[in-house]
Amino acid sequence: MNRFAAFATALTAALLLSACVFAPPAGSSNAFDADAMAKNTERAMAACGAGNVKEVNAKSFVCK
Repeated sequence: MNRFAAFATALTAALLLSACVFAPPAGSSNAFDADAMAKNTERAMAACGAGNVKEVNAKSFVCK
């Protein structure tokens, strides 16, 4: 039983230490992205029409 406990502890430690950490790239601004998304959403609705927008991101949009 001691070997099992040691193995379980080692496995748990390995899993916890290998967790991913997400950090946005340096210099990125979420407020800028949100403003760009809002502007592109308005542009997409005007250009494509309601219900005809396929995709919108901070840089562009695509109609169906």
